[in-house]
Amino acid sequence: MKQVLVGGLSGSVTGLGVMLAVALYVVETIVRPTKRRDIFDEYAYSPFEFDLPAENVAFPPMQGNYLVSGWFVPHPQATTTILVCPGYRTRKSEVLGISAQLWKAGHNLLIFDYYGHGTDIGTPVTLGYREINDFLGAVAYAKQRAPHTRLGVMAYSMGASIAIMACARSNDVEVLVLDSAFATHWSVVNYLFRRALPLPSVPFLWLADQLIWWRAKYRFHQVEPLRDIAKLSSRPILLIHGGKDSMVDPRDATLLYNAAGEPKELWFLPEADHCGAYFADRAAYTEKISAFFELYLKKPRLQLIENKPEEQVESGDAAVSNANQDLSEAS
Repeated sequence: MKQVLVGGLSGSVTGLGVMLAVALYVVETIVRPTKRRDIFDEYAYSPFEFDLPAENVAFPPMQGNYLVSGWFVPHPQATTTILVCPGYRTRKSEVLGISAQLWKAGHNLLIFDYYGHGTDIGTPVTLGYREINDFLGAVAYAKQRAPHTRLGVMAYSMGASIAIMACARSNDVEVLVLDSAFATHWSVVNYLFRRALPLPSVPFLWLADQLIWWRAKYRFHQVEPLRDIAKLSSRPILLIHGGKDSMVDPRDATLLYNAAGEPKELWFLPEADHCGAYFADRAAYTEKISAFFELYLKKPRLQLIENKPEEQVESGDAAVSNANQDLSEAS
């Protein structure tokens, strides 16, 4: 009996140790600083290769003692400005392809890195929690540089999820195009965990949720675009997602679409991977994005449908609750 008890206790301690180690690895993967870049990382495309008259700019976030780096690309007589937002640990140079097409369509552009993810490295990052301040700082800068233009956003992955949450806190951005957004912090971490390990994810992610407060001072539930997207009702939203997304659960696109108000559209490409719609058909992608901004941002402002804030919040909270239930069942 003593041997059984000691063996069971030892196994329990070992099991808890493994859980703690895995949960800590998850947290460190999320928040660790971007690795130091080498000389070859500087051999990247710049606005020069796309004939874009870009200016190097830097602006403060809504909160924080640092500067966000970006490019402002003015277009003669533009009536619109598009914020182009890359994703998690992605540099602004990686979204120059679609940026060049948007500029040719007659928009000003503000292309920027989320701090710690792109050009400026060496500082801990989060999966959308602190980066909201960078987005809101970009909005303020765009209003300052082009005060008479209407604002839209073209955003990818984490950047798309941030755009949802930030625009729920600001009415300045009128039109959103969101490629490969995740619905909740929990959902994206859960999806990646289940793809990596054939284990029940809930115990590990619950522990990771506790540890991320110790490491980064936030909790998973504080990053939930699914809850906030209902607050954008009456602002046009185009959601884009690939059916073979290896980073974000394709089901997240449907959850976000169902929670969003009108006008909205979901463009689902069954064979595309994460942020892969552009590469699946560059011409079709560019045409669709340009047409969406042309209709909802360049044309005269449409009469917005008045919605009750209470109903929007209840709708968003219900969507989050249903999503969390679905994810728990899937786990």
